[in-house]
Amino acid sequence: MAKAKTDMLLDFVYDGVNRRGQKVKGETTSRSLELAKATLRKQGITVKGIKKKPKPLYTFKKPIKAIDIAIFARQLATMMKAGVPLTQSFEIVADSLDNPSMKDLVLQIKADIEAGGTFASALRKHPRYFDDLFCSLVESGEQSGALETMLERVATYKEKSELLKAKIKKAIKYPIAVIVVAIIVTMILLIKVVPVFSDLFESFGAELPAFTQMVVGMSEWMKAWWFILIIFIGGAIIGFSEAKKRSKKFRDFLDRAVLKAPIFGNIAYQAIIARFARTLSTTFAAGVPLIDALDSTAGATNNVVFYNATQQVKNDVSTGQQLQFSIRSTNLFPSLVIQMVGIGEESGSLEEMLDKVAVYYENEVDNAVDGLTSLMEPMIMAVLGVLVGGLVIAMYLPIFQMGSVVG
Repeated sequence: MAKAKTDMLLDFVYDGVNRRGQKVKGETTSRSLELAKATLRKQGITVKGIKKKPKPLYTFKKPIKAIDIAIFARQLATMMKAGVPLTQSFEIVADSLDNPSMKDLVLQIKADIEAGGTFASALRKHPRYFDDLFCSLVESGEQSGALETMLERVATYKEKSELLKAKIKKAIKYPIAVIVVAIIVTMILLIKVVPVFSDLFESFGAELPAFTQMVVGMSEWMKAWWFILIIFIGGAIIGFSEAKKRSKKFRDFLDRAVLKAPIFGNIAYQAIIARFARTLSTTFAAGVPLIDALDSTAGATNNVVFYNATQQVKNDVSTGQQLQFSIRSTNLFPSLVIQMVGIGEESGSLEEMLDKVAVYYENEVDNAVDGLTSLMEPMIMAVLGVLVGGLVIAMYLPIFQMGSVVG
């Protein structure tokens, strides 16, 4: 327990005098009051008063997203390329961050490095935010003395990966959002609007059309059991989420199902190929041995089918087989990838060829998403028109019939 307490970072507020004799106030983060004073002395500040920063009664911590890690890598790479020392780079980057959670994470990494740890070891303490690929490239940069170059490659890789994920989410979010809105509108109409017409129709005493009777029946069921429906939908969502989190078999089933899905399956396939090529190009260009690079690439595909295929490729390459033939034997990769890998192996420019493959398939995903969005807009409008229009027609059919009888 004592060790856990000493590893915690604390926020301090201070006032003092800098080297120019000017009064300064500010905040700093450290593991203890003594370390905080020592850090300020190194910065040329004579401390007049320092104390722990009082904690607010309630704090909402903004979650750290993958894009925050990408921005952190890019900013750190820029600082180091400009010749700024590593620990000072952390301070500058932390000051520029708007997300308090990300700022705390950066300062924790800085404190671990100042305590004598390596950059890679400090990152490995936070596996939730820094994967094996990120840590391996940083470690390779530290060992080779080219950390700024490796950070730049990591930043480019993260930015490209997040851009690709954003494109996939764009293809999924739009139809889901419209479907949810359509369901909510339909439920409101069935619960609030249709009963008003139903009471009006009862006063007529005439037999209602079959279509209207069906809609009125749906409305009565919805009024009586709407809470059961909401519980069922919420339970289904929670059950799906928990099954995906806890069951590897279910995750593997979803991975295979995604690749076989109509329309979306092709987009997912191209996105995986792009990730495969981008990851392998980045790791191989960073000087990581091909076997280790393939191991990192397998995890980056985020799909069990391609994970198993990449592991098979790794095993084949470890026995001396060429990468081109190993990839072909999986029967999963398109001919363009096989040809480009073959050219790269023959010419000694494998990372460049893989980079071209990644760019090509990233563009293909972008075009496919744009085409899918354009195609789905009229389809979704048609579905909404059928749902809402069908309910309106069902309610006005009896009125039309009465008008024709009166006429």
